[in-house]
Amino acid sequence: MTLTETTLSKPLSSLTASQKNRIFETEFYPVMDALYNFAFRLTLNEDDANDLVQETYLKAFRFIETYQVGTNAKAWLFRILKNSFINDFRKKSKEPDKTDYDEVEQIYNSEDTHYSATVDLRSEVFSGVLGDELSAALNSLPVDFRLIILLSDIEGFTYEEMSKIIGIPIGTVRSRLHRARNMLKDMIKGYAQRMGYKVDEA
Repeated sequence: MTLTETTLSKPLSSLTASQKNRIFETEFYPVMDALYNFAFRLTLNEDDANDLVQETYLKAFRFIETYQVGTNAKAWLFRILKNSFINDFRKKSKEPDKTDYDEVEQIYNSEDTHYSATVDLRSEVFSGVLGDELSAALNSLPVDFRLIILLSDIEGFTYEEMSKIIGIPIGTVRSRLHRARNMLKDMIKGYAQRMGYKVDEA
């Protein structure tokens, strides 16, 4: 019987220490690099990123009974890390504690909004601009917008997964991502033009 078959047959809270360690080795530790990169992009500090990843794994071990073996371990850990960042690290930062999305969401949640007009970081226009200029622009975004870009365009999470990670409705995910991409596009448009990339002014 495999580890997954064994763990699905009883609550994770009843697992032995060796079985829990096995889950960490097979499902949690393989995404450590992705967690660190995500943490660093949020905190913009190596020490804070390392602390955030360590806290994430400590909480994962503490609350492992809430994890469903065989599901998306990366999304589960990202949600823990995001919550830890919001609860602990964001309080210490210079980022505003809250961004007002009311006006943005009123516009972008309307039926007339064409989401195809947004610019994905993986699009052809920016495929060769993933350097210092784009990195600086991304880091300068308000943290909530930076968060949604990282989850979608860097990590490749779906709208549903991002909704669960951040704890907001899918419609809000879409509107926030649309706004974040356009903010980023505006920041690097001039640089892209100087580098010879064709940028649609519309």
